[in-house]
Amino acid sequence: MDWTLYLAPFKNYLKLERGLSPNSVEAYLRDIRKLIDYCQLKQLSLSPAELTPAHLREFLAYLAELGVADASRARILSGIKGFYRFLMTENIIQENPVGLVEGPRMSKKIPDVLSVEEVDAIIAVIDHSRPKGTRDRALIEVLYSSGLRVSELINLKISNLYLDIGFIKIIGKSNRERFVPIGRSAQHYLKIYLEYIRKNIPIKSEYEDYVFLNRNGTPLSRIMVFMIVKELGQKAGLRKNISPHTFRHSFATHLIEGGADLRAVQEMLGHESITTTEIYTHLDRDYLRQVLTDFHPRAAAKPPTEAPPSPNIAEDKLGED
Repeated sequence: MDWTLYLAPFKNYLKLERGLSPNSVEAYLRDIRKLIDYCQLKQLSLSPAELTPAHLREFLAYLAELGVADASRARILSGIKGFYRFLMTENIIQENPVGLVEGPRMSKKIPDVLSVEEVDAIIAVIDHSRPKGTRDRALIEVLYSSGLRVSELINLKISNLYLDIGFIKIIGKSNRERFVPIGRSAQHYLKIYLEYIRKNIPIKSEYEDYVFLNRNGTPLSRIMVFMIVKELGQKAGLRKNISPHTFRHSFATHLIEGGADLRAVQEMLGHESITTTEIYTHLDRDYLRQVLTDFHPRAAAKPPTEAPPSPNIAEDKLGED
């Protein structure tokens, strides 16, 4: 069985049945090609059905020796498993040899977040006297108000704005739609941008429905949004490495710290699994310590100045009560 013979059907499956974006489809195919290249390098004349868990573990070990990070190896393994699930679904193979292979264990990294004061500091340095500043204010407000991914922000459409009821429709990963509430401040500055700035831009016909545009009338790129956010963070004097995703992290963290239901935050972020959302349940250690001090009846009690009498171990009958 030729591996490459099934890459084209797998590609169509990812595009048509899974509804994945072109970038995601190519990522899956790259993962499979890495395994194919490894088999050729090691002169392993194996069909997909002949691959064993041992072969796959050796492949993952080989990637580790090359310095491939744990997260990247886990993603590659996930892509290979997706390929094998496709082969099983299409009855091309009868048994899945890689289903039980475990990837590298990774600790959940707590993402960097901004405090409310730091968000305010970033907004304070925006120059509202310039059209660009008005656009950037609306952009930051929407990022922080609704927790969008940068890809969702740059593809936001006017036809998906429902500002009269305070919602926007987002097309997320795998073309999944979700409705996300948008705060009053974000609504206010978004309306100002749309009514007074965007109308004066010479918009190219194919981009008339896009919300955030550059001065040439085309949508902002991911890199442009990264540059806007990074520049504002530097102007505000923040030392954190700020990206558009930092506002998404801050959105979720501030909601959960304020008492929001985890399922509601999951829905707004567009997470398929709630375990992904649970990473935002982290709280600052100083905050936790203060909560304990404020609310636990014994936390604030002063320790006694004298040591308690030593127990008579000989007379103490441990475990009998």
